[in-house]
Amino acid sequence: MTAALDLAGLWKTFGSKTAVQDLSLMVPPGVLFGLVGPNGAGKTTTLSMATGLLRPDQGEVRVLGIDVWHDPPAAKALMGVMPDGMRLFDRLSGRELLRYVGLLRSMDPGEVERRSGELFDALGLTEDADTVVTDYSAGMTKKVSLACALLHGPSILVLDEPFESVDPVSGEMVREILRGYVAAGGTVILSSHVMELVEQLCDGVGVVAGGRVLAVGPTAEVCRGIPLQQRFLQLVGGPTSGERRGLEWLRFSSGSN
Repeated sequence: MTAALDLAGLWKTFGSKTAVQDLSLMVPPGVLFGLVGPNGAGKTTTLSMATGLLRPDQGEVRVLGIDVWHDPPAAKALMGVMPDGMRLFDRLSGRELLRYVGLLRSMDPGEVERRSGELFDALGLTEDADTVVTDYSAGMTKKVSLACALLHGPSILVLDEPFESVDPVSGEMVREILRGYVAAGGTVILSSHVMELVEQLCDGVGVVAGGRVLAVGPTAEVCRGIPLQQRFLQLVGGPTSGERRGLEWLRFSSGSN
């Protein structure tokens, strides 16, 4: 079976800093896969290289068997991408933004209009479809970014921190959309700092730190019978429960002033 995403021997340096070093990772099709790691672990750099936004110094990236850097148009046609923090054309309304994305994808205008309406409804944005994106809250901006990624019906979704700034109600909407997308045969690859969310939502998980993969596989296998949060701390060397790191001046006794 052809992997949905196959990363082989990726390297990326920025000056004297090595952000990703000899990273290899394979994601099978039809799963919801979570990529987790501490700040500066190389997650965003890895996803940027996987989606054709950043050229690796070494290594290969294949999307459903297509080399992203040898045939970028064919590979990118298969992907819906939501980078974290990327600026949108925020002087457009939400509806105009999706229309523009549809034009970039050479989609039929009538089909764009139909799909846009369905996406706005599913994401709770219908009342704000004609509001300019610059007036959207952070959570609304996340949701319209997801709509842009979904519009052309991609085979693979690559989402960098899709739940950041999203309220619980909207978060559940997004979860249901992603679950339905995977049930219909799509593949989702997402990064997140929220271990509980990844453990509950994702079929598989990869733990990255220092630009390397520390563990990868089905979520239950990576967890090894303990919560993902604890397993993550074991792998990356984080502080264990009860371990003190100073700040005694914040620990007040009952009689202190």
